[in-house]
Amino acid sequence: MLNNMTPLAIFPLISSVWVLTSTYAPISIFTSLSPSAAKVCTLQNSFEPGFVAEGDYVIGGIFPLHYIQEMPDLNCTYRPLPVKCNGFDPRAFRWAQTMRLAVEEINQSMELLPNYTLGYKIFDSCAHPLTGQRAALAVLNGLSEDHSPMCRVASPLLAVIGDSGSAQSIVISRMLQPFRIPMISYFSTCSCFADRIKYPNFFRVIPNDDYQVKAIAQLLVRFNWTWVGLMRGDTDYGRFAMRGLLRELQGTKVCVAYQEMIPLRYDRQRVQEILQVMRSSTAKVVVLFSNEGEMTPFLRDYMMQNITGIQWVASEAWVTASVFTGSEYYPYLGGTIGFGIRKGHISRLGAYLLTVNPRSRLPPCSGQESLLDQHSAYMNTSSLRVAYNVYKAVYAIAHSLHNLLLCQPDQGPFLNNSCAQSNNIQPWQLQHYLQEVTFSIAGEEVNFDLKGDSTPYYDIINWQRGTGGNIEFVNLGLFDRTKPAGEELVIQEDRIVPVSVCSASCLPGSRKAVRRGEPVCCFDCVPCDSGKISNQTNSIECTFCPEDFWSNKDRTACIPKKVEFLAYDSLGIALTVISVVGACLTIAVLAVFFHHRNTAIVRVNNSELSFFILFALTLCFLCSLVFIGEPTAWSCMLRHTAFSITFSLCISCILGKTLVVLAAFTATRPGNNIMKWLGPKQQRAIIFSCTLIQVIICAAWLIDAPPYPSRNTQYERSKIILECSVGSSLAFWCVLGYIGLQACLCFILAFLARKLPGNFNEAKFITFSMLIFCAVWLAFIPAYISSPGNYADAVESFAILASSFGLLFCLFAPKCYIILLKPEKNTKQHLMGKEKK
Repeated sequence: MLNNMTPLAIFPLISSVWVLTSTYAPISIFTSLSPSAAKVCTLQNSFEPGFVAEGDYVIGGIFPLHYIQEMPDLNCTYRPLPVKCNGFDPRAFRWAQTMRLAVEEINQSMELLPNYTLGYKIFDSCAHPLTGQRAALAVLNGLSEDHSPMCRVASPLLAVIGDSGSAQSIVISRMLQPFRIPMISYFSTCSCFADRIKYPNFFRVIPNDDYQVKAIAQLLVRFNWTWVGLMRGDTDYGRFAMRGLLRELQGTKVCVAYQEMIPLRYDRQRVQEILQVMRSSTAKVVVLFSNEGEMTPFLRDYMMQNITGIQWVASEAWVTASVFTGSEYYPYLGGTIGFGIRKGHISRLGAYLLTVNPRSRLPPCSGQESLLDQHSAYMNTSSLRVAYNVYKAVYAIAHSLHNLLLCQPDQGPFLNNSCAQSNNIQPWQLQHYLQEVTFSIAGEEVNFDLKGDSTPYYDIINWQRGTGGNIEFVNLGLFDRTKPAGEELVIQEDRIVPVSVCSASCLPGSRKAVRRGEPVCCFDCVPCDSGKISNQTNSIECTFCPEDFWSNKDRTACIPKKVEFLAYDSLGIALTVISVVGACLTIAVLAVFFHHRNTAIVRVNNSELSFFILFALTLCFLCSLVFIGEPTAWSCMLRHTAFSITFSLCISCILGKTLVVLAAFTATRPGNNIMKWLGPKQQRAIIFSCTLIQVIICAAWLIDAPPYPSRNTQYERSKIILECSVGSSLAFWCVLGYIGLQACLCFILAFLARKLPGNFNEAKFITFSMLIFCAVWLAFIPAYISSPGNYADAVESFAILASSFGLLFCLFAPKCYIILLKPEKNTKQHLMGKEKK
């Protein structure tokens, strides 16, 4: 116990203890005197108990009647003064009165310990381990020189009830262990006490902190408080509680923003550093494991700094502390939530407190005040928690002693099956019966497990503003560890709870991206990429949509992809209209030519070939319609073959006409009979042969790898583009190449005949038409390659229409102009340039 304490720290404690001059004194381990010294006990300093009562069996009580300590100056130049205690705690005073009431009830009972009485000695621990140690030493000794039997025999003390703080209880337990005196704590929750090797004599009527930290962890998860600060006092209670909470938070979504410790010896500079951390942190929820004594000076600076907006999560050590219920605390502590020990009812306590003369302890009264209003922390018995634990602890000792006194041979928990004599009860015997005791009080069954712990049960307390502006403790629910997993925490969530997160939750449609070098609770929310979704909050990854689906605008659901093709929308309708207009114009020209078929201009230009060209152009205009609409297997095969064959037919006719024009003017030379080789039959043979080659290419294409409808999802992944795959790229480019070869041949021949005589040189118009045709299709190639899906179809359709209109206007517009508007020029003489001038 004394390993961590300096001699200077021990000296003021022993100054209040008997100096034991007898070599037989049972606690002579604290003082070594020579055998020649006088064999008497001398009290070196006065440490009067708060309350004392004689009885057949004496129990001790240690309570924090004060909560502020003034440490003496330890400069080694003079004898240190005792620790001075300030800050009277009326709540702890009520706990001491509860112990006195319980003892009186037991002494008056005819069923519990009949014919025996209990006595008590109650001391003040001043809520500090050093003063707690002094109280433990004092409770072991007599009250004065006239009452010091332990100088001759063992201590008559059977058990001790105390203390409130775990740090004090650790010291007291170690002080009592050499004498095997059991102690029952009413407010020490440190999980360290579960170690029966270190604390074999320790019992408690309050749950182990292991259960409290489980409850706090569940509370944080329940309210989604994932970004919290942790604080504790510089005691074993705070140290073990924080360690347990960190263990419970592993595997949850809760992250710790900071961990701070309130120094045991108050250091204002260190506290200012802690307050700065709290002010600068984004964590708005702070869990604090401390007692009211440690908190009081800290809260004073906290309030001076005017720090607000913190949601406090209180440990059971201060969640029902009445010293913080004043109206001045509400702006800073209002809304505090925590787990308080189970509330109980003591029917006689209210009346008993009124019979106690508190004038020496409580602040002075004028005589006009209501005790409940003026001293509510003392008189309020509506929510007994710690006081109820004190009450249970006294009754636990009484029941154990009662069972021990009723023990019969061959019964009881002892190894030798022997029982104690009523005039020779030993503390260690009572300890064995405490381990086995079970009794009911106020409808609650009280017992201890093998670790000395009681049943874990908590009330959930919330600090709310009362009618007078002060803080009231409101019960919001409970935590019952005996319930099945997942059902322990029951909360009335009828009020808004604050949010404390490092990063706001990522909504559906986004994912978490952890920030480098920061806790996992600190992250950025990154929208899901196109084609991915997340339909839950705080998704770690976005998931891909199925192949035929795409993400919606919010990236929260997969919807069917939009299907696109060259439909009869604005673009499709425009192409359709242009195609129909072109076909109609061609038919109109055909009608004009047919009506004037006997005129010179029609006859000179080979009417049969002109009719073939106009028929082919009509098919060219109409074949563009095949490119509009949803692609099917038949339409895909038809659109490319129809286009290639009709254009090949058209170019073949123009090629034949070019040859005829060139031959007609060459035949005028003497000895030239070339026209006999370009008669109507030969012309038809040329057209048929040139077209047949294209037909063979298309037939081979359709047999080997025909075009087919396909779903293009690569160019624009959010859409399905229905298009016609060419099947064989080689065949496709062979078809276009053959048409290009025909056009180039026509252009070359027409270019050679461009300067032949005559006013109406057909070769010039053919040359110009081939230039337009070749320009259109040369521009088509890069546009087609770079255009996706329906736009590729539109480009090809536009190229067909543009080249068709080019051929129509270049070849037939001049002729129609003469036929319809200049009929006087529609003569052979004018056309041959032989008009009389």
